[in-house]
Amino acid sequence: MKRNKIALAGVGMLAAGVIALSGCASGGGGDGGGDAGGSGGVVTVQSNEPQNPLIPAVTNEVGGGLVLQNIFAGLVYYEADGAMAMDVAESIESEDNQLWTIKIKDGTKFSDDTPVTAESFVNSWQYAASDPAAENQWWFANFEGYSADAIVEDSLSLEVVDDTTFTVQLAAPQSDFPISLGYQVFSPLPESFFDDPEAFGEAPIGNGPYKLDKWEHDSVISLVPNEGYDGPRKPQNGGVDLVSYGTGEAAYADLLSDNLDVINPGVPPSALATYKDDLGDRAVDQPAAIWEGLTIPARLDHFANDEEGILRRQAISYAIDRDEITDVIFEGTRTPAVDYTSPVIDGWNDSLKGSEVTHADAAKAKDLWAQADAISPWSGTFTIAYNADGGHQPWVDAVSNQLKNTLAIDAAGQSFPDLATLREEIKNRTLNAATRSGWQFDYPGAYNILGALFITGAGSNDGDYSNPEYDKLVQEGATAPTVEDGQKLFDQAQEVLFADLPVLPLWYRSTNAGYSTVVDNVEYGWDSWPIIYQITKAE
Repeated sequence: MKRNKIALAGVGMLAAGVIALSGCASGGGGDGGGDAGGSGGVVTVQSNEPQNPLIPAVTNEVGGGLVLQNIFAGLVYYEADGAMAMDVAESIESEDNQLWTIKIKDGTKFSDDTPVTAESFVNSWQYAASDPAAENQWWFANFEGYSADAIVEDSLSLEVVDDTTFTVQLAAPQSDFPISLGYQVFSPLPESFFDDPEAFGEAPIGNGPYKLDKWEHDSVISLVPNEGYDGPRKPQNGGVDLVSYGTGEAAYADLLSDNLDVINPGVPPSALATYKDDLGDRAVDQPAAIWEGLTIPARLDHFANDEEGILRRQAISYAIDRDEITDVIFEGTRTPAVDYTSPVIDGWNDSLKGSEVTHADAAKAKDLWAQADAISPWSGTFTIAYNADGGHQPWVDAVSNQLKNTLAIDAAGQSFPDLATLREEIKNRTLNAATRSGWQFDYPGAYNILGALFITGAGSNDGDYSNPEYDKLVQEGATAPTVEDGQKLFDQAQEVLFADLPVLPLWYRSTNAGYSTVVDNVEYGWDSWPIIYQITKAE
């Protein structure tokens, strides 16, 4: 088999041949220039209160993810265009895409001045894979020895060779394995984590470009440059304050008055028609790897995974006029979704069998709903839960009105104050409603979303969807010998999703954002996140 070798001189070859299948919710964007870094003023960035403790194995939402991306350095990271680049790794090699040898740079340290070693990675990965309660556990499903059902310590086939070398034995070949390693779950952990994980989650110690200074819950997370970081993402500012806002409108108002430097993830719907005029050349409009949908859990009345439930899901999907909403509510800054990935991701396919369900057809919607009523008459209100701090109310109201008008049913939104509160209800399965769903890709590959959202038991499978045929196709796609073979299997898996419709595709999101007059070198990455470390600001 052809040797797959990734080292500092070989990243370009990898990006051309393998990156079609993966990547991570990481920033990246060159070395930022300069050696010392960390000079200048403190940059303020809109963010969300993290739902979970700041531990790589348990954080899988954007509020916590943005923090972890900047306080940890993994083996690799992603540049602005999604290309993989080395961070802590010196080389990642395999003869067969199944047994991998990883060498890390000598002399790197955590912010508590303890060394980052091969054991730091191995212990972290063993921990993440050993606890079914860890929401990112599923990332290790293709590791030899993985078990999703019970706590099994040191189950993975990982071997420490020396202080800077370890090996990974996968259960099956995986050509895109190196590129996936930029996701936060693959970060190393210091020994202090294992002494007190609970305390660590409130005050994490990382090895990245920044370190945590303070966390004022529901208010601000302050990061300061980590003087011990000597990697490619050196801070070009004096620190970052990640500020929580109750509404997107409040954040945008502060941006216009230069009381907020960077808006993230984007301008609220109420400002989409004017933000380019408001901000001028500080306005950002670019594609992003963000997919949004509507999850309808099978536990809801009338929506079980049976004939009635599938008919009702199809009816609702046909009743939603995505073109109208993306044009009117989002001012053309969203694109109607026709699959479960993103046009930004290689292999995107707009001709999948079953995707016609994403095109509005009122007559077909009414007919399907009537067929479902013949099985079991509808009663009650179709409710869509959303977080108020994300600017979702306008489109939720619009979808609710479309369902009322087309299907002659009661439909309404259910507002939660912030993303963390909504996520907690979803996590606990205490929410008796459909929910808005969004996926900001963790790395630029189809497997990321197809695995995380829909595989049985995956940490972000909010609707508890389970179909053995789907699981088999996705796993075979992830371990296929070539990118092209894998994509064919992923397409087949998506066609299973269109038959079952556990989540209705809604639209693809762009990065529509901007920044204040007092910062420079602001760039948003392929995943829509601002590349924080390269932003400059005068003191």
